Amino acid sequence: MAEKFMEQAKILSQETIAPDIRSLWIRTEHIAACAAPGQFLSLYCDENSRLLPRPISICEIDREDSLIRMVYRIAGEGTQEFSEKTAGGSIRVLGPLGHGFPLQKKKALLVGGGIGIPPILELAKQYEGEKSIILGYNNGDTFLADDFKKQGEVWIATEDGSVGTKGTVLDAIRSGGLSAEVLYACGPAPMLRALKAYTEEQGMECWISMEERMACGIGACLACVCAATEVDDHTNVKNRRVCREGPVFDAREVEL
Repeated sequence: MAEKFMEQAKILSQETIAPDIRSLWIRTEHIAACAAPGQFLSLYCDENSRLLPRPISICEIDREDSLIRMVYRIAGEGTQEFSEKTAGGSIRVLGPLGHGFPLQKKKALLVGGGIGIPPILELAKQYEGEKSIILGYNNGDTFLADDFKKQGEVWIATEDGSVGTKGTVLDAIRSGGLSAEVLYACGPAPMLRALKAYTEEQGMECWISMEERMACGIGACLACVCAATEVDDHTNVKNRRVCREGPVFDAREVEL
């Protein structure tokens, strides 16, 4: 695994971009220079009673200015603490962690659902092949959609039908008549399960970023294992550690 760094990162800005969704820009000393699309950072709380870090995916990388953007949902006390931080403050981070998306030049579908949308943005920025971007939301709070439109053509699906196709990202793919050689996805397990089945039917290559609860973030505690199709060299059972072998996997490697 590539080198990782523990840093006290400076907060440049933080804003609300949808209900309970925050966009946080930080300046790092080393992390931005080696981070890749699909990787994540572990963020540490100042409150001593919250010992475990919170994993947050990388949304954007600005190597020139050593910046990283994270877009996250307030889901508990830890992320609530992060959301109260303001420009000029700092936050302790460890990263970059995990394996990111393999960058290719094949015709691709880039798919994000819910809070799995942010990691797809840097992938869209760096992907050099022909691409179509498909985003799935619950409703009309289509955060980051304008950012994605700067990177390529975007199809949106909403569960309530308020924007784009009514239904799922798979409904948007089918209604748009979209096809590709490879599909990249990040989102909730039901979405990934459906996309894995779809790509198997279509004979497409598929890479998925899995969302699992993590504790250590470096593969030591085995709290984030997922079921795998083959025996893992580390545990000698059919497991993969999402934080270390993932979070991005070839969909054929894991059971959903």
